[in-house]
Amino acid sequence: MKNIIFLCFLLASSIIGQNATAQSQEINNLLTAYYDVKNALVADDGTLANEKSLEFVKILSNVKIDKMTAKEQKTWQEYAEKIKSDVEHIAETKDAGHQRDHFNDLSNNLFAVAKAFKINTKEVHQQYCPMKKAYWLSESSDIKNPYYGKKMLTCGKVTETLKVIK
Repeated sequence: MKNIIFLCFLLASSIIGQNATAQSQEINNLLTAYYDVKNALVADDGTLANEKSLEFVKILSNVKIDKMTAKEQKTWQEYAEKIKSDVEHIAETKDAGHQRDHFNDLSNNLFAVAKAFKINTKEVHQQYCPMKKAYWLSESSDIKNPYYGKKMLTCGKVTETLKVIK
Protein backbone atom coordinates (compact mmCIF):
# COMPACT_ATOMS: atom_id res chain seq x y z
CA MET A 1 0.00 0.00 0.00
CA LYS A 2 2.82 2.38 0.89
CA ASN A 3 4.42 1.66 -2.49
CA ILE A 4 1.19 2.52 -4.33
CA ILE A 5 0.80 5.81 -2.44
CA PHE A 6 4.45 6.62 -3.11
CA LEU A 7 4.07 5.85 -6.84
CA CYS A 8 0.93 8.02 -7.02
CA PHE A 9 2.82 10.85 -5.33
CA LEU A 10 5.71 10.52 -7.79
CA LEU A 11 3.35 10.48 -10.76
CA ALA A 12 1.46 13.55 -9.53
CA SER A 13 4.73 15.39 -8.86
CA SER A 14 5.95 14.54 -12.34
CA ILE A 15 2.77 15.81 -14.00
CA ILE A 16 2.79 19.02 -11.96
CA GLY A 17 6.47 19.50 -12.76
CA GLN A 18 5.86 19.02 -16.49
CA ASN A 19 2.99 21.53 -16.46
CA ALA A 20 5.08 24.05 -14.53
CA THR A 21 7.98 23.55 -16.94
CA ALA A 22 5.77 24.02 -20.01
CA GLN A 23 4.16 27.09 -18.47
CA SER A 24 7.55 28.49 -17.47
CA GLN A 25 8.74 28.05 -21.05
CA GLU A 26 5.67 29.87 -22.42
CA ILE A 27 6.12 32.88 -20.12
CA ASN A 28 9.87 32.98 -20.73
CA ASN A 29 9.22 32.86 -24.49
CA LEU A 30 7.01 35.94 -24.04
CA LEU A 31 9.80 37.71 -22.18
CA THR A 32 12.28 36.84 -24.93
CA ALA A 33 9.87 38.12 -27.60
CA TYR A 34 9.34 41.29 -25.55
CA TYR A 35 13.11 41.86 -25.35
CA ASP A 36 13.29 41.57 -29.14
CA VAL A 37 10.68 44.34 -29.48
CA LYS A 38 12.49 46.43 -26.86
CA ASN A 39 15.86 45.98 -28.55
CA ALA A 40 14.38 47.04 -31.89
CA LEU A 41 13.09 50.24 -30.26
CA VAL A 42 16.49 50.83 -28.66
CA ALA A 43 17.92 50.67 -32.20
CA ASP A 44 15.22 53.10 -33.44
CA ASP A 45 14.08 50.40 -35.88
CA GLY A 46 10.29 50.58 -36.20
CA THR A 47 10.24 48.00 -38.99
CA LEU A 48 12.02 45.44 -36.83
CA ALA A 49 9.83 46.32 -33.83
CA ASN A 50 6.82 45.68 -36.05
CA GLU A 51 8.15 42.25 -37.09
CA LYS A 52 9.10 41.28 -33.55
CA SER A 53 5.75 42.38 -32.15
CA LEU A 54 3.99 40.16 -34.71
CA GLU A 55 6.11 37.25 -33.45
CA PHE A 56 5.16 38.21 -29.89
CA VAL A 57 1.45 37.98 -30.80
CA LYS A 58 1.98 34.42 -32.11
CA ILE A 59 3.81 33.38 -28.93
CA LEU A 60 1.10 34.99 -26.81
CA SER A 61 -1.57 32.91 -28.55
CA ASN A 62 0.28 29.72 -27.53
CA VAL A 63 0.08 30.35 -23.78
CA LYS A 64 -2.10 27.62 -22.27
CA ILE A 65 -4.27 28.60 -19.33
CA ASP A 66 -5.14 25.00 -18.40
CA LYS A 67 -1.63 24.45 -17.04
CA MET A 68 -1.91 27.34 -14.59
CA THR A 69 -2.92 27.32 -10.96
CA ALA A 70 -6.16 29.11 -10.07
CA LYS A 71 -4.19 32.14 -8.85
CA GLU A 72 -2.12 32.24 -12.05
CA GLN A 73 -5.26 31.88 -14.17
CA LYS A 74 -6.78 34.89 -12.42
CA THR A 75 -3.64 36.95 -13.03
CA TRP A 76 -3.42 35.79 -16.65
CA GLN A 77 -7.07 36.62 -17.29
CA GLU A 78 -6.50 40.08 -15.83
CA TYR A 79 -3.50 40.86 -18.08
CA ALA A 80 -3.65 38.69 -21.22
CA GLU A 81 -6.04 40.91 -23.20
CA LYS A 82 -4.18 44.05 -22.13
CA ILE A 83 -0.87 42.57 -23.26
CA LYS A 84 -2.44 41.46 -26.54
CA SER A 85 -3.91 44.91 -27.17
CA ASP A 86 -0.63 46.64 -26.32
CA VAL A 87 1.47 44.49 -28.62
CA GLU A 88 -1.09 44.59 -31.44
CA HIS A 89 -0.93 48.41 -31.34
CA ILE A 90 2.85 48.18 -31.70
CA ALA A 91 2.43 45.68 -34.56
CA GLU A 92 0.07 47.86 -36.57
CA THR A 93 2.72 50.44 -37.44
CA LYS A 94 6.38 50.72 -38.38
CA ASP A 95 6.70 54.16 -36.78
CA ALA A 96 8.95 53.74 -33.72
CA GLY A 97 7.52 56.89 -32.13
CA HIS A 98 3.98 55.55 -32.23
CA GLN A 99 5.16 52.12 -31.11
CA ARG A 100 6.79 53.71 -28.08
CA ASP A 101 3.44 55.26 -27.12
CA HIS A 102 2.17 51.74 -26.33
CA PHE A 103 5.38 50.26 -25.00
CA ASN A 104 5.03 51.47 -21.39
CA ASP A 105 1.68 49.71 -20.96
CA LEU A 106 3.04 46.52 -22.51
CA SER A 107 6.04 46.71 -20.18
CA ASN A 108 3.95 47.25 -17.05
CA ASN A 109 1.46 44.51 -17.89
CA LEU A 110 4.10 41.93 -18.76
CA PHE A 111 6.08 42.79 -15.62
CA ALA A 112 2.96 42.20 -13.50
CA VAL A 113 2.61 38.74 -15.06
CA ALA A 114 6.29 37.86 -14.64
CA LYS A 115 6.23 39.05 -11.04
CA ALA A 116 3.06 37.11 -10.18
CA PHE A 117 4.10 33.87 -11.87
CA LYS A 118 7.63 33.78 -10.42
CA ILE A 119 8.91 31.42 -13.12
CA ASN A 120 11.49 33.50 -14.95
CA THR A 121 14.60 31.52 -15.87
CA LYS A 122 16.71 34.69 -16.22
CA GLU A 123 16.76 37.90 -14.23
CA VAL A 124 14.16 40.45 -15.31
CA HIS A 125 15.16 44.07 -14.72
CA GLN A 126 12.44 46.69 -14.58
CA GLN A 127 13.94 50.00 -15.68
CA TYR A 128 12.61 53.54 -15.64
CA CYS A 129 13.05 56.55 -17.91
CA PRO A 130 12.59 59.76 -15.89
CA MET A 131 12.28 61.89 -19.03
CA LYS A 132 9.37 59.83 -20.42
CA LYS A 133 8.11 58.77 -16.98
CA ALA A 134 7.83 55.25 -18.34
CA TYR A 135 9.07 51.75 -17.58
CA TRP A 136 10.54 48.92 -19.62
CA LEU A 137 11.97 45.47 -18.95
CA SER A 138 15.46 44.31 -19.75
CA GLU A 139 17.42 41.09 -19.79
CA SER A 140 20.42 43.10 -18.55
CA SER A 141 20.96 45.64 -15.79
CA ASP A 142 22.71 47.87 -18.35
CA ILE A 143 20.51 50.80 -19.36
CA LYS A 144 19.52 50.83 -23.03
CA ASN A 145 16.54 53.18 -23.24
CA PRO A 146 13.89 52.12 -25.80
CA TYR A 147 11.97 55.40 -25.47
CA TYR A 148 14.69 57.65 -26.82
CA GLY A 149 16.95 55.11 -28.51
CA LYS A 150 20.23 56.54 -29.71
CA LYS A 151 19.31 60.08 -28.56
CA MET A 152 19.44 59.17 -24.86
CA LEU A 153 20.60 55.58 -24.84
CA THR A 154 21.75 55.39 -21.22
CA CYS A 155 19.08 57.57 -19.63
CA GLY A 156 17.28 55.62 -16.90
CA LYS A 157 17.72 53.41 -13.88
CA VAL A 158 16.89 49.92 -12.65
CA THR A 159 13.91 50.08 -10.29
CA GLU A 160 13.38 46.40 -9.54
CA THR A 161 14.94 43.04 -10.40
CA LEU A 162 13.15 39.72 -10.45
CA LYS A 163 15.72 37.12 -9.51
CA VAL A 164 15.98 33.80 -11.32
CA ILE A 165 13.43 31.29 -10.04
CA LYS A 166 14.70 27.73 -9.97
